[in-house]
Amino acid sequence: MVDLVITGDCVVTPHAIGPADVAIAGGKVVAVAARGAFPLAAGTRLVDATGKVVMPGGIDPHTHCLWPTYGPGGTIDYTKGPSVVGKAALFGGTTTLIDFTRWTHGKTVQGAIEERMAAWREDGCPCDWALHTMVEGDLPPELPAQIGEAIEAGHATVKIFTTDITPSRKGRMVDFGDIWEVFQVLSKKGGLGVIHSEDNDIVMHMYARLFREGRAGFENMAEVHNTLSEDISFRRIIRLAEHVPGTALYMMHVSAGNGVRAIREARGRGQPVYGESLHQYMLYTQEDYKKPNGQIYHTYPSLKSQADQDELWRGAKDGTIACVATDELCCSLSVKTQGKRIDDTTGGNSGVEPRVALMYSEMRKRGFTLRQFVDRVSANAARIMGLYPRKGAIAPGSDADICILDPALRRTVRAEAMHESDYSPWEGREVEAWPAMTILRGKIVVDGDTWLGDDRGGEWLPRKVPDEIRAAAAL
Repeated sequence: MVDLVITGDCVVTPHAIGPADVAIAGGKVVAVAARGAFPLAAGTRLVDATGKVVMPGGIDPHTHCLWPTYGPGGTIDYTKGPSVVGKAALFGGTTTLIDFTRWTHGKTVQGAIEERMAAWREDGCPCDWALHTMVEGDLPPELPAQIGEAIEAGHATVKIFTTDITPSRKGRMVDFGDIWEVFQVLSKKGGLGVIHSEDNDIVMHMYARLFREGRAGFENMAEVHNTLSEDISFRRIIRLAEHVPGTALYMMHVSAGNGVRAIREARGRGQPVYGESLHQYMLYTQEDYKKPNGQIYHTYPSLKSQADQDELWRGAKDGTIACVATDELCCSLSVKTQGKRIDDTTGGNSGVEPRVALMYSEMRKRGFTLRQFVDRVSANAARIMGLYPRKGAIAPGSDADICILDPALRRTVRAEAMHESDYSPWEGREVEAWPAMTILRGKIVVDGDTWLGDDRGGEWLPRKVPDEIRAAAAL
């Protein structure tokens, strides 16, 4: 029996955009057909989405829930968990999050994953979720085999840092010999490298230089995490991957034009390299650090120039930037602004709730098609991360994860009206549409401003990266 039918004049499916009815049963899309094609049985709910955009639920492939943040003097706080972030995501039309398991020395990869999954389940997540496996530091010789086992168990993506990020985080960077070993596992087992790529020598040199010159204020962050660092590191990691055939890369939080160009050139050679930027890079520049509480706009690497931002938009338009994520770090304003220096400013942003609406508004202003928008905030992440077509598509057999965007709901972003934190880096921004309804696996979880979901209703998603994503620049 069909449980729910959505009828609309702008339904985004993998093959068409236009009028359609979407029939849902048992949490799945069972059919997409012409409007009026489904006679409604008793008990079937009809949702009329005329005048609205019916799209697959958003996917944010880069979040940090229950994550340590380090303040001045070595204080440690933890960000909000999936119980908070997952609900905010659903209010914003995002139905799936991909977060991180952090492996550290003294643990096995499998033990770290089990511990992380237990923490997520204890806190509870209202939306669906998956985890990247993060490795760091000097990797012990037994670790690559453990990474291979994790990939086979459905944890298909491995996060690697090419920098320690700040002087206080020594031990985060993985050296290129160990990265080479991990890439061989990714190639053999069908995984994907998700890379935080900066040149550690350049970054640490610039920290020392700015300290020496007495310019350690966070407003100088772009000089430390600079465009030269992104250029050198991106090209080096891409070149290493080229020497391990079958290695696919997802370059996280691309912030500079140099990074966009490095990815574009690699894709032109047929390498399977995919770019991710963040909505704060695409909408703020290093000049915003000078505003009151300018730390709220920061994440690592830093914001860059207007010219870099312009290249990010060009990359998003031509497909070099495949996904727009958040680097979600849901903390209070006091935690976000406690650091004042280049080496202690809190990264990340509270941004998962407004992401879909913001990017719809900004992309439409810049001439993106509706298809390009849906790909950047949903479908491409599903394809690259091994969730498609279960997620990221409105098609028979797919999970019935649906966001209904309403252009009549023009809003001004206000932290007090959202569900993440006591601040928003998007405070005061006007958006041209807002989700009127969010559906997760066939259940209406948000209707207008009303929460109807299950606080613990999210499911963990095992993933396998498709061969075509790993074989060539498919998107």
